[in-house]
Amino acid sequence: MEEVSVIIVGAGPSGLAISACLSQNFISHIILEKEDCSASLWRKNAYDRLKLHLASEFCVLPLMPHPPSAPTYLSKDEFVQYIDSYIACFNINPLYCRMVEFAAYDEVENKWRVEAKKTLEGTSETYVAKFLVIATGENSEGYIPDVPGLESFEGEIVHSKYYKSGSKYETKEVLVVGCGNSGMEIAYDLNDWGANTSILIRNPVHVFTKELINEGMRMLKHLPVHVVDNIITSLANMEYGDLSKYGIYQPKKGPFHLKFITGRAPVIDVGTIEKIKEGAIKVIPSHIVRIENKKVIFENDAEKEFDVIVFATGYRSVANKWLKDYKYVLNDEGMPNNDFPNHWKGDRGLYCAGLSNRGLFGVKMDVEAIADDINQTLKLH
Repeated sequence: MEEVSVIIVGAGPSGLAISACLSQNFISHIILEKEDCSASLWRKNAYDRLKLHLASEFCVLPLMPHPPSAPTYLSKDEFVQYIDSYIACFNINPLYCRMVEFAAYDEVENKWRVEAKKTLEGTSETYVAKFLVIATGENSEGYIPDVPGLESFEGEIVHSKYYKSGSKYETKEVLVVGCGNSGMEIAYDLNDWGANTSILIRNPVHVFTKELINEGMRMLKHLPVHVVDNIITSLANMEYGDLSKYGIYQPKKGPFHLKFITGRAPVIDVGTIEKIKEGAIKVIPSHIVRIENKKVIFENDAEKEFDVIVFATGYRSVANKWLKDYKYVLNDEGMPNNDFPNHWKGDRGLYCAGLSNRGLFGVKMDVEAIADDINQTLKLH
């Protein structure tokens, strides 16, 4: 049994950043990571063409800004290089191949007890700490909705977490389900590789260029949300025109307002809209009623055969599976009990980082708040 002040579960950007901040205050801690590397989502489960949609100034971890020579929009590989530099700079040493199987609060000792399996050896370890930080992120487990007849589909089913590129789908009929940033970019990539691509767009969605979004984020430092929303929405309408004729409808609420209240991000266009306007990517403004073999039936009895279905339908947090006393900070869906900006802090020294639906920008805010709270609590005791 090993005892430290803080146990961090997860060696993604959140966990690494908390480690760096705790080290600055000489607070003992460990990181337990189930994979064999840090930032595994970026290294193993990000599609090849991925670039960060926000400017690098909004995609930094605490204590280490990007160098002036960094490009405005980092590629996946450039961000991984930044992570590696961060680990080296702060001498972060996660314990890899540690699958946390159980964590609970000991009411007698007033400490957290965490049990982890060393997956390579098959043995177990026990750790005890005053504080426990859930840093496993929002993107732990790919979510695929329960579609009637999905099990009968004779083609290939892939979640966006495991999508790499469209290179093997040339001339295939591919349906992308989900019109967030991943779905829109995957549809563009598929078309680029010669797939016959359709995208299912059920809900209204805001679409912007990355330059407009970054300008909006800068304006938010000085102007109210509703003013910024009005400005950038007007500019987007000038840029794209009326997209409803292509099956893309604009939400009634503004993009940043929606982001703040629901966590749902606007689409940052990588060229998909132009492909849709050309007819190269087909929009299906409907929902799936059922699937029969290779045939997908939509509402109004429309139907089409597909070889591949890519589900860009989001992720689910899996912390509830191993965290017995999750209700001190999380709800039954594995997301924070408290609303932003107080979502990161629970009871009994339990925290969660990277669960605010605000990407790397939100990670930095969470990490700094958690590290400061732990530091202040230890000073008082």
